[in-house]
Amino acid sequence: MDPAREASRPGVLRSAHFEADVVLRNGSTVRVRPVRPEDEARLYAFYRGLSDRSRALRFFAAVGEPMLRKEAAREANPEPERSFGLVATAGRDERIIGHAMYTLTADDRAEVAFTIADECQGQGLGTILLGQLAQVAATRGIGAFEALVLPHNEQMLAVFRESGFPVQLQPAPGEIRVRFPTELTRAALERFEQREWTAAASALQAFLRPRSVAVIGASRRRGTIGGEVLHNLLAYEFQGPVYPVNPSADVVQSVRAYPVIEEVPGPVDLAVIVVPVEHVLTVAEACGRKGVRALVVISAGFAETGEAGKQRQAALLRICRAAGMRLIGPNCMGLVNTDPEVRLNATFAPAPPPTGRIAFMSQSGALGLAVMDHASALGLGLSSFVSVGNKADISGNDLIRYWEADPNTNVILLYLESFGNPRKFKRIAQRVGRRKPIVAVKSGRSPAGARATGSHTGALIAASDVTVDALFRHAGVIRTDTLEEMFDVASLIAHQPPPRGRQVAILTNAGGPGILCADAAEAEGLAIPVLTAETQAALRAVLPPEATVTNPVDMIASATAEQYRAATGIVGRDPNVDALVVIFIPPVVTRPEDVARAIVDGARAFGREKPVLTVFMQARGMPKELHAADLRIPSYAFPEDAAIALARAARYGEWLGRPPPAAAQLEDVRREEAAAIVAAALGRGEEWLSPDEVGGLLACYGLPLLEQRVAATPEAAAAAAAELDGEVALKAIARGLLHKTEAGAVRLALAPGAVASAARELNERLAAAGTAPSAFLVQRMAPRGIEMIVGVAHDAQFGPVIACGAGGVLVELLKDVAVRLTPLSRGDAEEMVRELKTFPLLTGYRGGPAHDVNALIDAILRVAALVDELPQIAELDLNPILVHERGASIVDARVRVAAAEPSPLLGAR
Repeated sequence: MDPAREASRPGVLRSAHFEADVVLRNGSTVRVRPVRPEDEARLYAFYRGLSDRSRALRFFAAVGEPMLRKEAAREANPEPERSFGLVATAGRDERIIGHAMYTLTADDRAEVAFTIADECQGQGLGTILLGQLAQVAATRGIGAFEALVLPHNEQMLAVFRESGFPVQLQPAPGEIRVRFPTELTRAALERFEQREWTAAASALQAFLRPRSVAVIGASRRRGTIGGEVLHNLLAYEFQGPVYPVNPSADVVQSVRAYPVIEEVPGPVDLAVIVVPVEHVLTVAEACGRKGVRALVVISAGFAETGEAGKQRQAALLRICRAAGMRLIGPNCMGLVNTDPEVRLNATFAPAPPPTGRIAFMSQSGALGLAVMDHASALGLGLSSFVSVGNKADISGNDLIRYWEADPNTNVILLYLESFGNPRKFKRIAQRVGRRKPIVAVKSGRSPAGARATGSHTGALIAASDVTVDALFRHAGVIRTDTLEEMFDVASLIAHQPPPRGRQVAILTNAGGPGILCADAAEAEGLAIPVLTAETQAALRAVLPPEATVTNPVDMIASATAEQYRAATGIVGRDPNVDALVVIFIPPVVTRPEDVARAIVDGARAFGREKPVLTVFMQARGMPKELHAADLRIPSYAFPEDAAIALARAARYGEWLGRPPPAAAQLEDVRREEAAAIVAAALGRGEEWLSPDEVGGLLACYGLPLLEQRVAATPEAAAAAAAELDGEVALKAIARGLLHKTEAGAVRLALAPGAVASAARELNERLAAAGTAPSAFLVQRMAPRGIEMIVGVAHDAQFGPVIACGAGGVLVELLKDVAVRLTPLSRGDAEEMVRELKTFPLLTGYRGGPAHDVNALIDAILRVAALVDELPQIAELDLNPILVHERGASIVDARVRVAAAEPSPLLGAR
């Protein structure tokens, strides 16, 4: 293996990136890191601790002490250019429980071997070590792994077989030769994803379905957090033992107490810590010695308080990792599981939520209290509630995975203040959202200011939280602006199907509310179609002559409950209607409860294929009659609320109706050549690529940059113009000169004979301004077209963010932009273009010619593939890209590169 070649490869993993905490199949965590020379004694102890059978399978024979010492010394000191080893450790003493190593056998092949402690076998650790070792090897130019396995070593063969790698097995005398590529296939990634799913579900079992709970800091005094947590556990009738821990009391709230967790007589699955912050670490260590599986740390004073708090939180997490415990919090308000078989209320909330089928995660503890109170007021039942606080360990991603398999949960609600791993969130939500809708409020829509950026794309993206919108759109997450909206949407999708389209019918006994509902619906992108002639005729047969039967249907104030029943069924069966909003304002004679029963009866007439929403504009709130045993219909106080909730559900219905997106596959690209261009720039320490490098990079991905030449002098520029044979554009090149038009560094439509003098004039004027050109770019003039922009800004959390919009010099003024995250499917790119306000310009606005939309879509897909495969591209601007009646041309392009963090190791927390 050539070290120079390895060093220049973009994205190569280096030692600092190898350490990671991983979750095993049983939900516990271990540390995986590179082997070190000081591990020699630990490796020797590891091999000595193996069973005779495991040692024989590892070394192909029984081995004595001298051989074990020799192997431990060799494996603790691998040759840097030929070998690499990983160890999995547990406990504060870093006891080794697994080891994996590869050694080069040829320039692009290596032999791999791994061993797992007997007590840890079957927990997925071998698969994790194999996958991470393959990641490291792939970035170092090793294309294939080989292994020799004894025929009766079924466990190792099973690890290879179930890893997802395309394994080749070749029987030989007394052994089996195994060979597979180190590149992670889609099947391998899916296997690792499934393993993470299993691990997350196992970890959350100890939190949400514990067999026993200890409250450390339990108080005899009600009104304190420790007193309320214990009271709620007891009052809610938790279906297991509850152990108060209080060093100053023998009995707390009529339950025997213990001075320390280690004196509790039975096993403890879940410990809730409610002690002053200065005692939390000591208590956590005691929990580790006791064998507690899960900690909920309600105590505050950690990362939310500043640097000292961050260090305290890191120490807490280290304690949990060393003991194999999982952690929710710190700085949280606890959790609830309303399942009658569990009945867990480990919060200090004044009242538990009603039982239902909605799961809720809140990153804000105080907000969680308000949420449970609001859910109770709405009669909206929860299956479980988790306040994650600072998210030091268990995160929203873990909870979504758990709730996907939870039979008591149909809808998932999230209140988010930050993302830990948004790209993983997208993958998880895309999968889970197909089965269970996810509704989220993400705070922080208005940043204090746009981050400093050198590109138009960066300025557009930094101006708002469009990255979050793009993430949610990709993942099928329903985003709401407020918590009230969240519960409005939850009330709908928890009990009604998402609409299959955007066509809405409105049924009302008063014209004004119907108009308000129609206006709000159309403002949110819904449509109010005219009902079919058959529907109108059927309505006229049951409504008074004064009624309006087009849409909205105004039944007038005298409408009876029976007319509501008939009209609801008739309108709901209209083939042009995807959803129905029924509005009722109580008149003198008709009772709301009768109308509610009538609406439910009418909705039964057309089954459960279309959602029905109601608006009861009365002080008494929602009639309970809307919640029948077989059909629950949501109700809203105002028409606008119903329209907004329905619009959010309609977008989700459209997402469900589309097949899962698959990244567009491009065959005509030169990936290795593109990577070499980026690696060369990184090697020079350059940020912005030169015009020649930009041209070469875009050509590798088939992006249509106009023909151009770089010239060092005015005379050379004139010669280049003559070669291009026609009118040209002249652009100055200077360090720090990013926006050439604003600096007056562009001359257009020059004849070849006028280029030299124009270059001299630019040189003199820019030099006087302190930005003397180092060269000139001479470019063929483009045919006329619609100016667009396609660009990328690399977000540290979200990865490459693709933008497309109206281009040219007014790009930041118009801010007509669509944003998505990579990878992109063709459908994603088409949707981006069609949602632009300027899209009609491309299709022939007011009799103008139609332009080549497909050429723009193709450019978007090629840019997405480029930046997805080369994350070192930090910013990219194609502005403008001119879309012609046939084809497209890139007029100006800039690319900035920067060293990129490698992808996280498989299974890493």
